Amino acid sequence: MNIAVLSRNKSLYSTKRLIEAGQKRGHTMRVLDHLQCYVSIEKKRPEIHYDGLPVHDIDAIIPRIGASVTFYGCAIVRQFEMMGVVSAVESQAIVRSRDKLRSMQLLSRESVDMPITGFARNPKDKADLIRMVGGTPVVIKLLEGTQGIGVVLAETKKAAESVLDAFHGLKANILIQEFIKESKGTDIRAFVVGGKVVGAMKRTGKEGEFRSNLHRGGKAEPVKLTKIERETALRAAKALGLGIAGVDMLPSNRGPLIMEVNSSPGLEGIEKATNIDIASKIIEYLEKKATEKKPNKDKIGI
Repeated sequence: MNIAVLSRNKSLYSTKRLIEAGQKRGHTMRVLDHLQCYVSIEKKRPEIHYDGLPVHDIDAIIPRIGASVTFYGCAIVRQFEMMGVVSAVESQAIVRSRDKLRSMQLLSRESVDMPITGFARNPKDKADLIRMVGGTPVVIKLLEGTQGIGVVLAETKKAAESVLDAFHGLKANILIQEFIKESKGTDIRAFVVGGKVVGAMKRTGKEGEFRSNLHRGGKAEPVKLTKIERETALRAAKALGLGIAGVDMLPSNRGPLIMEVNSSPGLEGIEKATNIDIASKIIEYLEKKATEKKPNKDKIGI
């Protein structure tokens, strides 16, 4: 197959590994910067152009769309889908996963457990909002934040109200969540490909840091999931319609709680922690999806 990795940087670890894995399995691989793609919209003749030429020879794509360019990136993925190109992750699922509130609402609908979460626009509701999630300490998140950016732990009611006031003043959309004390700065990333967990790691934040993101100095080690952790990860990915997902869970006294479901999970941390060739498993999944020759069709409906 001719497979394109939609990535803005061919030197990124994840991009390079996908290219290597695809070539190893006999595919022709190329990298397309989705921000350099542009589209022609015409009756029954959808086209994508790149470097001044139409792109006609792509059988399948692997989107690696950054959060800051979700709208444009997903428009390009959707155009490929309109052209009959198989996508490893569907455009609508990417859009859905990037909206933290929408994701939480869908997970709730499917009875997937998560930290108690609140959302409000009016600052006068902040006292009740804090009570709603169990009182302080609370975690306050920007809806558009990634890699731990825009996430604040407020340990007192006064601090929480001050942070909420500040975010409201910036007209930012935020979520407020219960703080899971027993997680002790750790979480679990389960990597899901094609309805199977293909690797998992435990991430631990650096000293004094409640966020466990590897980009913020956290450490990772391989972990064997319990049955309920595995089932929770699979249900979360399915609830959002994601064939490929990095599912982040917090350990708690009431079982694993979904923190976030990532539609473009990085490969470096999980591959180095587990020594599992995740990139090849993604290529295998794409091969199977292409063989089935089913159209890209979202089934979630929201």
